[in-house]
Amino acid sequence: MEFGIFVQGHVSKNRLAREGDQAEHNSIMGDAELVRLADGHRWKYAWITEHHFLTEYSHLSASDVFLGYCAATTERIHLGSGIFSFNPRKDHPARIAERVAMLDHMTDGRFEFGTGRGAGSREVTGFDIESTDATRPIWDEVMREIPKMWGDEEYSYNGTSFHIPYPGHAIPTRNVLPKIWKKPHPPLWVAAGNPATFEKAAGMGLGVLAFTTRAIPDMKPLVDVYKERIQSAEPVGAYVNDNVMITTGMVCLEDGKKAREAVTKMGIVYLQSLVYYYHDTIPPPEGATKWPDSAPEPDLEQVEWMIENGYLICGSPDECAEQIAALDTTGIDQLVFGMPIDLPWDQAVETVELFGDRVIPQFDPDPVPKSARARDAAAAAAVSA
Repeated sequence: MEFGIFVQGHVSKNRLAREGDQAEHNSIMGDAELVRLADGHRWKYAWITEHHFLTEYSHLSASDVFLGYCAATTERIHLGSGIFSFNPRKDHPARIAERVAMLDHMTDGRFEFGTGRGAGSREVTGFDIESTDATRPIWDEVMREIPKMWGDEEYSYNGTSFHIPYPGHAIPTRNVLPKIWKKPHPPLWVAAGNPATFEKAAGMGLGVLAFTTRAIPDMKPLVDVYKERIQSAEPVGAYVNDNVMITTGMVCLEDGKKAREAVTKMGIVYLQSLVYYYHDTIPPPEGATKWPDSAPEPDLEQVEWMIENGYLICGSPDECAEQIAALDTTGIDQLVFGMPIDLPWDQAVETVELFGDRVIPQFDPDPVPKSARARDAAAAAAVSA
């Protein structure tokens, strides 16, 4: 099992009360510092969200800028878009292809191309798309075309959601630049949350990014669907990225009791209420409190229940390792933790450093990411052919 963090520029109401007009800046720069720290403590991946118009939940809108900054402050960790959405009215597909290729150069081949349809109706309709339903055929169309833009030949396309160039122009093709630096191209991923999308991703040879609120053990049926289907994948890119990434929460401190106490104060329930408010395509669980109301934060007994049922990794390094060992039967390839929610800065740093130094080596002694091995194998096969 491999490990990563994801950051999203969360600016909670509590942080705003504490830090005032510095809260947003502190959140963004703190996230960048956590990525830099993870790079030095054995973490393999950092996933960078991109959201728009989602007050408090995520103020990290220009993720390509953030990724470029992180490229310059890190050396080893893979940096992923979690996600770049395909909305031609927001970002023309050629612009996405250009950014991916540029990030491939700037990261020295460490960029991972995560894709998706967008978070929910507030985000999608803010960019002149009628509804979230309209994004499904757009993603299907764009996902198959972007890898073709990285080829050496001139490119043209006359489709439903976009054209290159505008139909009837005297110059019938365009050369999308720059080209990918490390051949054949970065690993391809898509955000998924239900059996149909897991199976679809596998059929297209894409890795899955499961930003989920479910218990990790409950994800096993979806992982099983994916792993069976990917055996017969017809990849839209140059190779199959057989990879399932699942997210959850985590606090790892030297003092396990202190870690549990931190969970009771870090706004985890409040953040989840924002998830259901903004991601309105995700059905909330039965009995969930509706926005703007929020359920109370968990007490210590409830934190223990969350740990025991696979909703949270929490405790000392030894306790975290024991909890992760119990998840090994789910078959996931990568476990990723949202950071830092609303942890005090010293506890966020301690979590990244302790988990990286003392837990990760127990599960992942290989310094090369699985996705990079697939990419390298595809490059070698192309040369030998």
